[in-house]
Amino acid sequence: MYAHRERLGPVELAFTDRLGGVSAAPYDELDLALVGGRDPVARERNLALLLDDFAPGAELADMRQVHGDRVVTAGGDREDCDGIVSDRPDVVLLVRVADCVPVLLADVEGGVIGAAHAGRPGLAAGVVPATVARMRDLGATRLQAWLGPSVCGRCYEVPAPMRAEVAAVEPAAASTTSWGTPALDVAAGVRAQLEREGVEVSEVSRCTLESPDLYSYRRDGDRAGRLAGLIRRHP
Repeated sequence: MYAHRERLGPVELAFTDRLGGVSAAPYDELDLALVGGRDPVARERNLALLLDDFAPGAELADMRQVHGDRVVTAGGDREDCDGIVSDRPDVVLLVRVADCVPVLLADVEGGVIGAAHAGRPGLAAGVVPATVARMRDLGATRLQAWLGPSVCGRCYEVPAPMRAEVAAVEPAAASTTSWGTPALDVAAGVRAQLEREGVEVSEVSRCTLESPDLYSYRRDGDRAGRLAGLIRRHP
């Protein structure tokens, strides 16, 4: 069920793998997609299984992700955004990915948490710095971030003009595939953005494309399910 899970004081966080759910092939097993050509009953059951294990009884706050830079504060209906923050206990923030970078953030002592969805467009738009800024608006001071599974810079091949366009915004994202063609390393770009903001970064990732126990849109296309990053603050 988990590719990584840890607790640091009152803050608990995790990144899922594709195991331990009820979805049938090709989305087997723990597909957490919000929409798509999948069995919605199985998706709902998967989410319930995950939340029952990670945070039974807690409130879920997730997003309709749109590859932008909008950040919201949890507490209402699901919104079109790619960053979400909270300063309330027992709220689970959840971000879905299948190659993009799931980013979880926390001020452990200050009690502020956040989650962001950073793909290529979100990296260029600055969704992660925008999430940091919103957390600081809520009083966060000492921030930590965790980067979960995503497609690595050795595998994420892109056209040369696209690499140049993104690298003009974030040079750290420029990469080359293992076979020598232009590529992007979105996680490296996100890390650079966070470090410029003074955020301590932990990478607990593996390449989604190279890992069969993780979902990857690059590898499987429309047959790919979705992983999740989730974070909560215990009371």
